Amino acid sequence: MKILVTGGAGFIGSAVVRLAVAQGHSVVNVDALTYAACLENVASVGNSPRYTFEKADIRDRSAMDRILAAHDPDALMHLAAESHVDRSIDGPGTFIETNINGTFTLLEATRAFWTRKGKPEEFRFHHISTDEVFGSLGPTGKFTENTPYDPRSPYSASKAASDHLVRAWHETYGLPIVLTNCSNNYGPFHFPEKLIPVVILNALSGKEIPVYGKGENVRDWLFVEDHADALLTVLQKGEVGRSYNIGGENEARNIDLVRMICRLMDEMHSQGAPHDRLITFVADRPGHDLRYAIDPSRMREELGWRPSVTLEEGLRRTVRWYLENEDWWRPLLARQGVGERLGVKA
Repeated sequence: MKILVTGGAGFIGSAVVRLAVAQGHSVVNVDALTYAACLENVASVGNSPRYTFEKADIRDRSAMDRILAAHDPDALMHLAAESHVDRSIDGPGTFIETNINGTFTLLEATRAFWTRKGKPEEFRFHHISTDEVFGSLGPTGKFTENTPYDPRSPYSASKAASDHLVRAWHETYGLPIVLTNCSNNYGPFHFPEKLIPVVILNALSGKEIPVYGKGENVRDWLFVEDHADALLTVLQKGEVGRSYNIGGENEARNIDLVRMICRLMDEMHSQGAPHDRLITFVADRPGHDLRYAIDPSRMREELGWRPSVTLEEGLRRTVRWYLENEDWWRPLLARQGVGERLGVKA
């Protein structure tokens, strides 16, 4: 296939690009290169004849029209998004512009392209979203594809809106879409403002490791390379108009996750051990959802997919990667907002 990937220089998008090229697909990576994007994420495929990069913003209709016409993709995977909850609390406008208006612009450009081609049934618009659109769970239960939407942050509200737009373009215009909602991702190339890289890099430098509230918030953790594999599975095997929840089947409280990383740091970088002495509880994030958990039955039963990487294995691989790739993460620490406590303006 020839696949156009938006946000392909980001964390999840780059994992999709690398895997798609490895599987023999041709990939057009469209990315605006905002603060969290790094072309180094796709350097391993940068010289492949199956890889092309286009610097463009999904909000730019003329650019999207040009790129679609020039590359004539068989499918589009839409991953470009603002995704950091804390940043959405401090500055929600960017999330509205990119996640809602950008998705609308991309849908309209894609619809025009698809119509000009004669509305081929085999074309796919794959929209990648988050489990955060479903809100917060109590101690029991899991999100299914039929869970009502109940977003609690500007980020999750903007993603919920984009999900609704994608479904509406399918129902109203017939655009052949598939949609996925994933649990929390982690792994190599994770931008160093997110929880797991923060813990690793703070432990490495002997800085306090901040944990929101009492650390009792629960997340289902999905190794990013597993997620990329799941996304390409849905693109090729998913039923048009259907959504699929992708989970890691690895629930953990934040405090337990942090302690697991500290133990791995004690083992793999003994200087400064025990690293859990650096754990510091800080004021909680406003509107912090208590628990997310995904029921992945549809992925398993309909598409035959389930995650292959356990949390222990994935964390070990992630810690090792950060210890071995300082040249990648060191320059990113100077980018705007990295290393600061965000999300407190509310």
